[in-house]
Amino acid sequence: MKFLDEAKVYIKSGDGGAGSVSFRREKFIEFGGPDGGDGGRGGDVWVEAVNGLNTLIDFRYQQHFKAKIGTHGMGRDRTGANGEHVTLKVPVGTQIFEEDKETLICDLTEEGQRYRLATGGNGGFGNAHFKSSVNQAPDWANPGLPGEEKTIWLHLKLIADAGLVGLPNAGKSTFLAAVTRARPKIANYPFTTLHPNLGVATVDGQEFVLADIPGLIEGAHEGVGIGDRFLGHVERTRVLLHLVSSQEEKVGKAYTTVRRELEAYGSDLGEKVEIVALSQIDVLDDATLKKKTKELAKACGKTPFQISAATGKGMTEVLRALRDVIVEANAGGAEKLAKAPKLRHRDTVSDDEGEAHDDA
Repeated sequence: MKFLDEAKVYIKSGDGGAGSVSFRREKFIEFGGPDGGDGGRGGDVWVEAVNGLNTLIDFRYQQHFKAKIGTHGMGRDRTGANGEHVTLKVPVGTQIFEEDKETLICDLTEEGQRYRLATGGNGGFGNAHFKSSVNQAPDWANPGLPGEEKTIWLHLKLIADAGLVGLPNAGKSTFLAAVTRARPKIANYPFTTLHPNLGVATVDGQEFVLADIPGLIEGAHEGVGIGDRFLGHVERTRVLLHLVSSQEEKVGKAYTTVRRELEAYGSDLGEKVEIVALSQIDVLDDATLKKKTKELAKACGKTPFQISAATGKGMTEVLRALRDVIVEANAGGAEKLAKAPKLRHRDTVSDDEGEAHDDA
């Protein structure tokens, strides 16, 4: 299945049904009178985060979503049926933007979250609604109100606990394949990874999600190479694992190149907790390994891990370090959530609420 993390969609809620103009005409009933019913309300357009999706590929084949219009009112005080709602099913981590791609409408970070993107038009009142003591035979009714229509952008940011960053061929995909059941493409040329990959790693009986993104090169924030468009998929991670290949001639420069791109991207990526590892150490002799480890430590300001996905050396230690940061961050996040005030947006109510018939 092809990976797609951005989609443009047109949505339109349903128009309200028109009210009816009708008068009773029944045998043996001395007085008639107005009995035109109200029109039904138009359907809403909702978006819902669901489990089991990790791409927006479905929106490549359908870009228009229109809710049903409300049924018109009828005689004998019959109210028209409400129009059916339409729900866009999106992966967890999807952000919804206005057409300008800058105004954020909602951010769906948990499974089951729903948001009303467009509200259906109210149905018009039938002539029975306007009957009064001074106007006993009104011969008019209201039309239904039109629904809302707009163009929106869907942008997916994958939900992962840890993210893998580094230059192309730093061993990120090999690391992901070694510690998870993911099977990313692995080859001996740059930019083997063309889209993000997810995998679930397990260490000491605890699981966490790893995200592997395409490699960064100097100038990525200006669009060089694949650019930095996939960095959004590691914005939500708790920790970054920065892999530096031991086959790089200057491992210190390789590290600082990626760091500059992370800081240039913004979104606090440069402030995230970072674990640095020298990868592919199985190809080095002891003297060269010691020299490159010292060079990398000088560049990053701490002693890097030494790992080899081929032999498994150092892999468990790195996974434990990632797990410790994730567990600590999750504990802090849960504490903040418990102290936070409980807010409820009016547009995140269930379908059954908000159906009151307002004056058209």
